[in-house]
Amino acid sequence: MDRIYLSPPHLGRHELNYLHKAVEDNWVAPVGPNLDGFEADISAAVGVPHCVALSSGTAALHLGLLLLGVGPGDEVLCPSFTFVATANAILYCGATPVFIDSEADTWNMCPERLHEALADRQRLGKLPKALLLVHLYGMPAKLPELLALAAEYAIPVLEDAAEALGACWQKQPLGSFGRVGIFSFNGNKILTTSGGGALVTADPELARRARYLATQAKDPAPHYQHSEVGFNYRLSNLLAGIGRGQMELLPDRVKRRREIFNWYREHLAGLPGLALAPAEPSGAYANRWLTTLLLDPAATAATPESVRRHLETRNIESRPLWKPLHLQPLFTEAPMYGGAVCADLFARGLCLPSGTAMSDDDLRRIAKTVREALV
Repeated sequence: MDRIYLSPPHLGRHELNYLHKAVEDNWVAPVGPNLDGFEADISAAVGVPHCVALSSGTAALHLGLLLLGVGPGDEVLCPSFTFVATANAILYCGATPVFIDSEADTWNMCPERLHEALADRQRLGKLPKALLLVHLYGMPAKLPELLALAAEYAIPVLEDAAEALGACWQKQPLGSFGRVGIFSFNGNKILTTSGGGALVTADPELARRARYLATQAKDPAPHYQHSEVGFNYRLSNLLAGIGRGQMELLPDRVKRRREIFNWYREHLAGLPGLALAPAEPSGAYANRWLTTLLLDPAATAATPESVRRHLETRNIESRPLWKPLHLQPLFTEAPMYGGAVCADLFARGLCLPSGTAMSDDDLRRIAKTVREALV
């Protein structure tokens, strides 16, 4: 049987048009028309006037934190239930992550635990420098509550929408709510440039500084002159060409991911102890980057690991949910508020294949195998 991957790249024919044009015109250097066009496409899709295309979502997170003034000795509020890149970028700045537990509705940062953390850090005389807010698996976080708390304590928001391109809250695209927003175009994301990312902001000065830092902080001079540390973080013109073609497909890709989630919900309904999650709250429009399930140990003897292993016998890739960062050896000394919710999600959850190129036969094979594992 051919392998069914969790979330593989899905290219169309559009990408080749931009790549061929770049090669014909010899625009294979780091910058060029594709890069400018890709940034304009992202700005238009997200509704934010300034975009800087970068080599990865992690690079965008790092620059975003630097733009907000995060440096050595600072603290940054961050969900524990996320991919490690979110918190690694905090370490790059010499800062310390302060981890916040999830809430059970969307699996994102819990407003109650955030309020607890803010009050406690204020009592200790060290308010965090920034709030790094994540939209996990393409599901909008509880933005009204989280943004209100950030405003109350005058803490700027960096919005990690790496998994959430095309998702919205109250019809406003995710990535546009923070002072800075970031996206990832890694190979497993809903759109890909092979490897890449982007930073968006409504502040022209922040965008200017992001470009400056991302190109080795080269001062304006005919020779190479540098007054501060910079980074080699810009996306190449060739990869931006892939991105231009991919951006044309964004509405179709989001539509298909949501169809896949609904297909699973229909065809896995009634299995003992299994629920697809999280549900979509009113006002939220998730891109359903990955379809995820939870198992109830009171209703089934199956575990996420036993289901994952059984799927592998049919050459189907699945994956546990993110292991909370406060449980990772790298972050044993980091402050943590709560922890029971995201630890429980990790213990009970699994990601199912969600690639937009899957056929109906692929989906039937997956559903049949999941049923075998649970019945």
